[in-house]
Amino acid sequence: MTTHKFPLFTAISILLLLIGFSPASSPDPVLAQQPTDTPAAVTGLFITVTTTEPQINVRLGPSSTVYPVVGTLLTGSTAPAFGRSPGGDWIQIEFAPAPGGKGWVYSPLVQVSPLGSTLQIVEPPPTPVPPATSTIDPTLAAQFIIQPTGTRLPTYTPAPTLAAATFEPSGQTFTNVPWASIIIALAVLGVIGFLLSLIRR
Repeated sequence: MTTHKFPLFTAISILLLLIGFSPASSPDPVLAQQPTDTPAAVTGLFITVTTTEPQINVRLGPSSTVYPVVGTLLTGSTAPAFGRSPGGDWIQIEFAPAPGGKGWVYSPLVQVSPLGSTLQIVEPPPTPVPPATSTIDPTLAAQFIIQPTGTRLPTYTPAPTLAAATFEPSGQTFTNVPWASIIIALAVLGVIGFLLSLIRR
């Protein structure tokens, strides 16, 4: 009789192992995400991207100059809406990639549905802290500081002025002969030459 019980016990053990039942182990607890209130459930409103561009930017806050871009939405896509900025130019939407799961889109690029709905005013998030500006290493900067030396630089002294050179005319001068005598002598020579030319003819 013992020979019949052993194979039956072995067969049942093998069958239980195949199905995955282990009496020593307890079943793993099932982890489920707790339901959260979505904006659609709170407000019942959502936005649709209606721009002619292929996509729009989703920003961290309601400003294109202060808040960075955290993602994009394609044209035609929808997202639940939370509210609007105090000026009404921006709409806060549900956007999972953004910190806190919320982002902001520019309102002229989207359409709020149902039409004619009014979104509540939502305070914008704090402005992000600008990144720290890089400072110059003082040790490195000290290498480029030029210390003044104690020696004086040579001063410019102008050269002495030279006297203007004067030139004395060389040779004999005729300052003692009056000009009138020279003119009369030339005139006499001219008359003599004229008379000689007439005689030769």
